[in-house]
Amino acid sequence: MTKTAAQKVLPFFCGIILCAGILTSCGENAPNIISIYPSIGRMGEPLTILGSGFGSERNESYVTIAGASPTSSAYLSWSDDQIVVRVPEFGGAGLIRVHRGRSISNPVLFSNEAALPERVRGEEDIIGINPRIASVQPASGAIGSLVTIQGNNFGSSRENSTVLFSWNAPAAQPADVIEVSAVEFGYEFWSDREIRVRVPDGAASGNLTVSTRRGTSRPVFFEVTGMPGTRVFRDRRSFILSYMVDVRVDEAAAPNALYIWMPQPALSSSQRNIRLIDRTVEPFVENHRGTSIFRFVDIPSQAHLGITLTYVVDVYAVETTITNQNPAALNPPSPVRAVYTLPSALVPSDNAEIRALATQITGPERRPYAMARRIYDWLLASAGIQAEPLSGGALEAMEERVSDSYRAALLFCALARAMGIPAIPVAGILINNQQGTIRHYWAEFWLDGFGWIPVDPALGAGAAPSDFNLREDHARFYFGNMDNQRVAFSRGEHALSQMTPSGRTVQRVREHSLQNLWEEAAGGLESYSSLWSDVTITGVF
Repeated sequence: MTKTAAQKVLPFFCGIILCAGILTSCGENAPNIISIYPSIGRMGEPLTILGSGFGSERNESYVTIAGASPTSSAYLSWSDDQIVVRVPEFGGAGLIRVHRGRSISNPVLFSNEAALPERVRGEEDIIGINPRIASVQPASGAIGSLVTIQGNNFGSSRENSTVLFSWNAPAAQPADVIEVSAVEFGYEFWSDREIRVRVPDGAASGNLTVSTRRGTSRPVFFEVTGMPGTRVFRDRRSFILSYMVDVRVDEAAAPNALYIWMPQPALSSSQRNIRLIDRTVEPFVENHRGTSIFRFVDIPSQAHLGITLTYVVDVYAVETTITNQNPAALNPPSPVRAVYTLPSALVPSDNAEIRALATQITGPERRPYAMARRIYDWLLASAGIQAEPLSGGALEAMEERVSDSYRAALLFCALARAMGIPAIPVAGILINNQQGTIRHYWAEFWLDGFGWIPVDPALGAGAAPSDFNLREDHARFYFGNMDNQRVAFSRGEHALSQMTPSGRTVQRVREHSLQNLWEEAAGGLESYSSLWSDVTITGVF
């Protein structure tokens, strides 16, 4: 049988089309997911996807979570290396994929916290079966490295369970342990038989245990290696502190609701043993991203509401010495490096002028610790740091060359992130000799294999409040070291989500916590006023 001209030509054109399709698909890199946070979350909460090749704009690209595709309004931001999207309603665990054109990323597992199974309580719960560690791989590692713990009775989800490492302190007792902090994205996976966790800041060689509601496992020795220096915690001070919010409702009709986000003292390697000793109202959510959420429902007109919290916090002075200043280890990127080198609303590290200034300050230096020191020294010499509060943030500090502690801390973080150094702003209070408090801001930067290193440009420049016990060597001391005359309430920015889509929110700037939400009114709550107190120190021991 002879082929017609059309039959002869058809394979030729099909081949061209096929080749064109191959070239098109090969012309751009497929999206690649490095990590997600959180790996276990709830519906409606923001989910951050980190990686590469997502595209600078979403356009027709999209994400699927357990096969479900979020609506367009669910996407909060989209860039080539980061996507933030609200988790849609779906069943249980599922794979996350990024779809761009014909390319699909590698899958990463996400679990819906609300759908995780909860084992029925039985006789074994009454008797109590402690978690058991069968193996820890590897048996040694640096700060920030990933460790896999295998065994049983860990629980199907983490909830309030923890992995505890020995604490890096010269006078530490066997009972002194360090918890994994959310700031370091420490927990990557938790099941009844396996936990994957990163070695936390402040950990030392010694016992590793798993603690759940059933009890605590037998300890297993874990060796912390690769430390490029030393860190000492000393001179503990314990503060009893209280703060409150007072709400007066003018006009309200049912149904209505009022939500209050009250910050909690932040956990860190130098701020430990945080104990709630009194509160006047039980929270709606105990601990959500560093805050307690309080809810009042169907409030009548002319009602008077109040919340008071009282905590005890142990604070240690910190002294660090870095002896081995190696260049940054960029591969593989850790969650800390991937997240805390990105720009944010408060830390505009992608600003062209910020990037140019950071390059000018650091010059040819490529060792992260030395680059951070150059930025700190530049701030002390050229940022005009003063004790009196100002308005504005990092950009105003750079343009006007005048700063207070808030401006200086944000500018340090922006300049550090612009050079690829993970950095976070810290908000809290300073405590003077008469136990008076004042809102204050400082920073921390991350050194691979070592952890978080504190920096206080304002006190380094001598811009201290009255009656504060400022050291004579303040310029030297406040890079890498920190006093015990402060309490931190937020390390990094607390990105909180509204409780209701139509809620009317209140944001408070330059407070003792860097959080984007403080109050939310919903429904028929038409008019109310709120008064937030300063943090008060009622005891020191």
